[in-house]
Amino acid sequence: MKVLVTGAAGFIGHHLSKLLLKEGYEVVGIDNINDYYDPALKIARLQDMNINTEHIEYNVPLHGDITFVKLDLTDKDEIRNLFEKFGFDFVVNLAAQAGVRYSLINPHSYVDSNITGFLNILEACRAFPVKHLVYASSSSVYGLNQNIPFKTSDHTDHPLAMYAASKKANEMMAHSYSQLYDIPTTGLRFFTVYGPWGRPDMALHIFTKAIVEDKEFEVFNFGKMSRDFTYVADIVESVKRLIPLPPKANNPDFDPKHPNPSISSAPYQIFNIGNNSPVELMDYVHAIEDALGKKGKIVYKEIQPGDVPSTYADVQSLYDYINFKPSTTIEEGIQAFVKRYLELNKS
Repeated sequence: MKVLVTGAAGFIGHHLSKLLLKEGYEVVGIDNINDYYDPALKIARLQDMNINTEHIEYNVPLHGDITFVKLDLTDKDEIRNLFEKFGFDFVVNLAAQAGVRYSLINPHSYVDSNITGFLNILEACRAFPVKHLVYASSSSVYGLNQNIPFKTSDHTDHPLAMYAASKKANEMMAHSYSQLYDIPTTGLRFFTVYGPWGRPDMALHIFTKAIVEDKEFEVFNFGKMSRDFTYVADIVESVKRLIPLPPKANNPDFDPKHPNPSISSAPYQIFNIGNNSPVELMDYVHAIEDALGKKGKIVYKEIQPGDVPSTYADVQSLYDYINFKPSTTIEEGIQAFVKRYLELNKS
């Protein structure tokens, strides 16, 4: 089976591509390798998949463990050509402009990557039908909702930042294409993913780097926050299990008079993927300190715009569907991250 992984040089895309290879899939990965964060990390992830990165050219396939093509989702003609050339069975769309706080600074990039780019994927799936389109949404869609744990049956109409709004838009766009063109789609609301090869703009990387370098780092809302931290291996195991299980049309559980937002009469569904066990932010910080054997220099700050005090995933529907739910502890996950961080940042 041939699967397209968009964002293959990204954090989750890299882990997923490697897992799918082990499962016998033929993987084609695309990424635009932009400079939202240091492209050197994206290059290192590609090298970890035996891609020769000395001469990366736009839209020129490179072969290693996977076939990699440098391509931007906003390039609708080349996205269409890619689908026509490879004839994908499945698509996992992980490429996106990430980051809640960055969306306050550069909202236009979220429309380009997350909305226009996703539309181009949907159109390509329409022109060259696939068995299943799986795509990344986000826990941030829950916004002002304080009914925790967050359930996919909750309404998500109050996003706090453009990033969250763009992910909510993806879910609605996917539903319309599932309804109109019978494209099976599954949206995945990821909850605070962390682990080896993680992005440098994420808290785990920022905190670890500061502690290693004996520098101060900021902790927001004076540390009074909790997150459903989810280890990346649990995320990609969930995605792997979902790929061959597309939703079916005419779900008997869907009641149009009392609609559940996570299912439909169309072949459409939404799942939370979280650890179902929120952790206090300061416990997370202390776990990093323990892994490094060193205390951090913390500067406490007020909560930032777009942030929420707590996230907590209800994953019962996920477990019922794939007989799996994330369970890696933060101690295990942070130890794995720190080991990889120190290997990648040898002085």
